[in-house]
Amino acid sequence: MQELISVIVPVYNIMDCLPRCVESIRSQTYSNLEILLVDDGSDDGTEKLVDELAGTDDRIRVFHKPNGGSSSARNLGICKASGSYLGFVDSDDYIEPQMYERLMGCIRENKVRMAQVSRDEIDAGGRRLPNVCEPPREAYVCGGESFMRELLLHRGDCSFCTKLTDKALFDRHQFPEGALNEDFHLLVEMLGEIDGIAVAPEQYYHVFYRIGSNTRKKTKQEFSRVFMDIVDNADMAERTVKEKYPALKKEAVRFGLFQRLDYMLHIPVERMKKEDVFYQSVKRYLRKHIWDTIENPFLSKKNKAYLLLLTAAPKTVRQIHAWKMKGHGR
Repeated sequence: MQELISVIVPVYNIMDCLPRCVESIRSQTYSNLEILLVDDGSDDGTEKLVDELAGTDDRIRVFHKPNGGSSSARNLGICKASGSYLGFVDSDDYIEPQMYERLMGCIRENKVRMAQVSRDEIDAGGRRLPNVCEPPREAYVCGGESFMRELLLHRGDCSFCTKLTDKALFDRHQFPEGALNEDFHLLVEMLGEIDGIAVAPEQYYHVFYRIGSNTRKKTKQEFSRVFMDIVDNADMAERTVKEKYPALKKEAVRFGLFQRLDYMLHIPVERMKKEDVFYQSVKRYLRKHIWDTIENPFLSKKNKAYLLLLTAAPKTVRQIHAWKMKGHGR
């Protein structure tokens, strides 16, 4: 008998994309699944749409809650899930019909607690974007420490949306609420409890870049929040490596420097002030790790050049960078 899979979909003001998302889950070749639509305080009619969608398939269960963010909705879904394995799909994304059959096959074949397919990125015009994570040429099992290394080198996929996970792994862990890069944090915590992740090359998960989604907004405020979260995650990763994976020290330092490079290239120039405590902490980290920047084998020459310039004169470099990005430097 097939084991039950619970697919959790956090939902918030997504009238245009939700039907496609839900239909892609309903159409799975692996039929023994339930679909948990967790309405996170929608107020644009989506709160009614989820109830209508539930009437189309008795496998759909709906939960309504006050707005608390994607992690809060996911955590509620985990508590309500009946399945032995959990999958997650963002409400603006969609999946191929074979996805969960493939994932469950990987879990059974390799006797692992987590499996992952690959993904692609689609823009609002339907055009395929460059891969964020390159799919492997063939399926393989990646050990916990090896997967951690891939994450630190920005080659691994931290998203739980591409994965199928043993529900028991969530008994002691939940998604951190109030953060936008929550998947990375949770996955790093779980890696120490699993022997490995089965990785399949098929790009069965489609990320849809819809203007206005939580992690894809283009406002200065949202970018500031995202890049503060990834710096916090870098610190957490360094602590985890020190405790569990000491052989990955150079990779962890590279990760910490790279995340701070992203932060420094995106923080609004007007926030680069002495009064901004977080910004000042990033500056101190870069100054402390100048020699790591120069000697780290996992940073490109371009990364090193930007890091050293931003360490020496961060505000000036950002102003010049912004000027060039607008085309004035051509």
